[in-house]
Amino acid sequence: MDGSGDGTDGPGPGDPASGTGATRTRVVVADDHPMWRDAVSRDLADAGFEVVATADDGRAALARTRATEPDVLVLDLNLPGLSGPEVCAGLAAAGVGTRILILSASGDQQDVLDAVKAGALGYLVKSAGREEFLSAVRATAAGEPVFTAGLAGLVLGEFRRRQAQPDAADAREVPELTERETEILRYVATGMGYKEIAAMLFLSHRTVQNHVQNIFGKLHLRNRVELARFALERGIDLGEARR
Repeated sequence: MDGSGDGTDGPGPGDPASGTGATRTRVVVADDHPMWRDAVSRDLADAGFEVVATADDGRAALARTRATEPDVLVLDLNLPGLSGPEVCAGLAAAGVGTRILILSASGDQQDVLDAVKAGALGYLVKSAGREEFLSAVRATAAGEPVFTAGLAGLVLGEFRRRQAQPDAADAREVPELTERETEILRYVATGMGYKEIAAMLFLSHRTVQNHVQNIFGKLHLRNRVELARFALERGIDLGEARR
């Protein structure tokens, strides 16, 4: 990994998502390039993460993730055997709760879109620096959507375009949210963490969490991944949250 990237705020020492403390974050790394796979695994291990398995093709990535059920799967997009989106779909079908961070050389909008639709929580291009990558793994472990700068807006715009006229069979009534819940939903969908949202809205971290839990109940969703995807697919206006 390139060591020149800027890091972002992540969980502190002792937090399970930090890769340190009593509970280390468990990671599987899947990439078909041995030198890259080894470098990523080494960076993770040096930062305190536990690399429980590696894989050099899509079928191995699927099998080893199902076998070990790590906290995070760092997954290359273009793997032999099964593609990244196919691995994501296979894990979702098997009910594996591992959170998936795509790490790819491609910054193509369609690649990002396909990965998110298949179940990836985040998408980072391989030009990212070491600290940016490690922060992304921490955020993914904590359930925070992560995108390389500039990609989130492209994906959101494409989802809005595709969902402008949804099929009747796909239409779903959205229960009425309060003004504050709608505001927080927008921030969550852009990939902001609870602490960032709390600081932006001058609320406590716990208050933001409570609002998000209320949104889960009203929208019949289970986690932040589904919440972000719901906003993407429904084309919810996120312009205000990005200002």
